[in-house]
Amino acid sequence: MTDYYPPWGFYYKVEFDISKNKNDVRFQGVSGLSVEYDMEEYKEGGENRFTHKLPVRTKYADLVLKRGMLTDSSVVEWFLKAFRDREFAPTNVNVILMNEKSEPLRTWKIDHAVPKKWIVSDLNANDNAIVIETMELSYRYFTIQ
Repeated sequence: MTDYYPPWGFYYKVEFDISKNKNDVRFQGVSGLSVEYDMEEYKEGGENRFTHKLPVRTKYADLVLKRGMLTDSSVVEWFLKAFRDREFAPTNVNVILMNEKSEPLRTWKIDHAVPKKWIVSDLNANDNAIVIETMELSYRYFTIQ
């Protein structure tokens, strides 16, 4: 297999442990795969040139997924159960970047994801646009495979 650098960012799928629906893997946009440290500043007595910055804990951004609205989706049902019935059933999510042969190049394994926000795009009779749903998820952490 020939490695290309850098890989293209448009061929991927998103797999939810709660869904076996083949359409639930298709999203037009994925964002929020980022991690950073919360830093704590420590001032040392007698040292006025700088403060020490110490890493405290990691912080993960919310995962944001966008796609054309589906009328038959296990993922949307999962969101609705959380917002309508307050039934929070955490699930794992895999974001899989693939090569031109549909082979995984990199997988982000998102742990313990729960629905945070669900947005349906505006409906406007003057626009000729598809309906987009945006799903925002909170999660504990991700690992990279």
